[in-house]
Amino acid sequence: MIENQNILTPEKEYVTLNLGPTHPATHGIFQNILKMDGEIIVSTEPTIGYIHRAFEKLAEHRPYNQIAPITDRMNYCSAPINNMGWHMTVEKLIGCEVPKRAQYIRVIIMELARIADHIICDSVIGVDTGALSGFLYIFQEREHIYEIFEEVCGARLTTNTGRIGGMERDFSPKAWEKLEYFVKHFPEKLHEFESLLLRNRIFMDRTINVGPISAERALAYGFTGPNLRAAGVDYDVRVMNPYSSYEDFDFQIPVGTNGDTYDRFMVRLEEMKQSLSIIKQAMKNMPDGPIHADVPAFYLPPKEEVYSKMEALIYQFKIVMGEMDVPKGEVYHAVEGGNGELGFYLVSDGGRTPFRLHLRRPCFIYYQAYPEMIQGAMLSDAILTMSSMNVIAGELDA
Repeated sequence: MIENQNILTPEKEYVTLNLGPTHPATHGIFQNILKMDGEIIVSTEPTIGYIHRAFEKLAEHRPYNQIAPITDRMNYCSAPINNMGWHMTVEKLIGCEVPKRAQYIRVIIMELARIADHIICDSVIGVDTGALSGFLYIFQEREHIYEIFEEVCGARLTTNTGRIGGMERDFSPKAWEKLEYFVKHFPEKLHEFESLLLRNRIFMDRTINVGPISAERALAYGFTGPNLRAAGVDYDVRVMNPYSSYEDFDFQIPVGTNGDTYDRFMVRLEEMKQSLSIIKQAMKNMPDGPIHADVPAFYLPPKEEVYSKMEALIYQFKIVMGEMDVPKGEVYHAVEGGNGELGFYLVSDGGRTPFRLHLRRPCFIYYQAYPEMIQGAMLSDAILTMSSMNVIAGELDA
């Protein structure tokens, strides 16, 4: 008779699986070391920082107007929102009041960027469930948005659009034409995409109750944006702390109930419709007037004046060479980015560059909940959960 029965009981064997950093399913350069019991995830250890580019430290060595291109590279799926958020932060510091027309143009550009961001997220959720068709149908609309961006600022992905104090230029007739075309045809294409997935039994089985998180846990982690609203919390920076005249617009905030992959998909789907409504209102009620404030320290003078007037030439030189000082101060400004509250905490010591800049990146905050959200799930569900969270590596690492 054996006294210790545990000798005959074999230990449970687990498998360690590296998901990333270069696996195509990770949607970016980051790694999750999964402890697997067969197909079931027991625990997860995430690793980030593979594309950390020290944005905050870079900003401390650049003039204020040269920091906007850095913000492009955070959430590059909706770069103009990053640009506008930075411009508004500096405007708050210097006490600049942006003309109404420039604010409305900013709203149009930001909502177009939000739609482009959500198109990517929702269509990729479909791809990760095995439904490629929806991705191909809707992605053409993202191309139309990029054509508008290209007409407005000359760039498509990393836009560097807008300027401190307003916009660098007004919409051209061609830009209005492309915008009207998009507003007219997008609802039909969105409905087509929606009909492919919304009540698709395979899609529903793969997404409902996958990667859920409660409202309490989401708030504890600091969730914002679509991922928080999918969990049932009605919070949107555009409503709670309006900026750029968002208080002038009538729109709804879609809210989910279960905080699962399906709810996150649905919230973004409905937000695209609301963004389209905001764009239509801005086009209809577009004010007349200037497109930038009277801030010669930040806004390049017209070229014809640079060539003919000494004052304009001096301002051109000082702006390009980064020789403009700003007041001392400490400000925080947040906008509703594609993934949630995108905040800029700026400290100025009165010099030509920020003394300190901290970026509140939504991805960095809610990605911490990923191990909890996929614990006990299958590997295929972990991929879908990551897709629905819309983790953007550029914003995560910054």
